[in-house]
Amino acid sequence: MPRYVALLRAVNVGGTGKLPMTELKAMCLDAGFADVQTYIASGNVVFSSQLGATKVKAALEKRLHAYAGKPVGVAVRSAEEIAAVLNANPFPKAPPNTTVAIFLDGPPAKDALKDIKGQQDEQMQLGKREIYVAYGIGMGRSKLKIPAAANGTARNINTIAKLAELAAGDD
Repeated sequence: MPRYVALLRAVNVGGTGKLPMTELKAMCLDAGFADVQTYIASGNVVFSSQLGATKVKAALEKRLHAYAGKPVGVAVRSAEEIAAVLNANPFPKAPPNTTVAIFLDGPPAKDALKDIKGQQDEQMQLGKREIYVAYGIGMGRSKLKIPAAANGTARNINTIAKLAELAAGDD
């Protein structure tokens, strides 16, 4: 059965967007997903499903909307795709905790980095359905704004590596 990683947008431990991972796991089980595992309390879940990625995304977004009372974006990648995102990191020498892939629903436009604002020492590169960013001074101090990434969700390379490991079943 295919393995997937779902990455929720705007989910955190406290404040707005709060979603206990036990609730997320229950939603996945309710959708018929198997071998469900959440990873850290920021909206990461790994599971198996016979459904294709588009149907997985729709099933999860429907349940999240009912729970939150508003749309919650979800990026879905197969186990192979999440491993490919990790392997395609264009900044392998940058610290993995300050280097991210911003997951998008579709391929970024070729000029997706044209309208950025606030760039300091960040490096950026487009991926297949991602935008990679190496934050030199760290995300907390960065003023970088990437309009093309507004509907995406970012995960650092350490998190992506762990999700790839979980999706591959190597835990």
